[in-house]
Amino acid sequence: MRATLEGNRVSRISVRGFAVASATAVTTVGAVVGVAAGDDKKSPEPVETTAAAADATLLAEIPAGQQAQAQTVSLSQQAEIQSTAADAEAKKAVEEAARKQAAEDARAKKEAAEEAERKAKAEAARKAKEREEQKLAASRSATRDASSFPQQSSYTVAEVQAIARQLVPADQFQCFSNIVNHESTWNYRAVNPSSGAYGLVQALPGTKMASAGADWRTNPATQIKWGLSYMNERYGSPCGAWSFWQANTWY
Repeated sequence: MRATLEGNRVSRISVRGFAVASATAVTTVGAVVGVAAGDDKKSPEPVETTAAAADATLLAEIPAGQQAQAQTVSLSQQAEIQSTAADAEAKKAVEEAARKQAAEDARAKKEAAEEAERKAKAEAARKAKEREEQKLAASRSATRDASSFPQQSSYTVAEVQAIARQLVPADQFQCFSNIVNHESTWNYRAVNPSSGAYGLVQALPGTKMASAGADWRTNPATQIKWGLSYMNERYGSPCGAWSFWQANTWY
């Protein structure tokens, strides 16, 4: 079969070459004769036109069976190309879907880890706060009551500070001391000339301290008791009050 096709191909090529050569020769001779005779008629067709006509004639001479076989081979090649393209497209779609799923899984995993971390931190903060409150409550219960101190006619700074150390929890004493030192320099009779604030913690008005004892004017223990209660209720502790004081210079 191949030998036959090759033979036909050679034959077609040979015939085409002969046709082209013949046409060229005829055209050339005609042109020369026309020029020589002074003929003003239209020149003969170009060589390519004649060759194309000859080539078309040769193609028409290919047997019908060989033409059908060539068409079948062409259709098979097209089907194979289309199948390969479809496979590549399907593979690309699968890879893209896998990539998107992996990205979604990674995002969900990250969010779950962040949520778990947030909950763990919140729980740790809650437990720490509970421990601090329990510790503060224990410290408060361990301190002496103001009424347990015998009242004196006057008190030195050292004596007032000694009373404060027994009434204020140890871990809060320094903060309490910082505030009192700024407010009254440990003078339990200190009066603010402009506002009228009174005592160690400069209660405004001073009569507020009556809730801790009727001797609030002259008894530093009563003033300390009231000041400690005020700081605990308003700021959570003397250290909380001291933090606020540092930011605002009052509490």
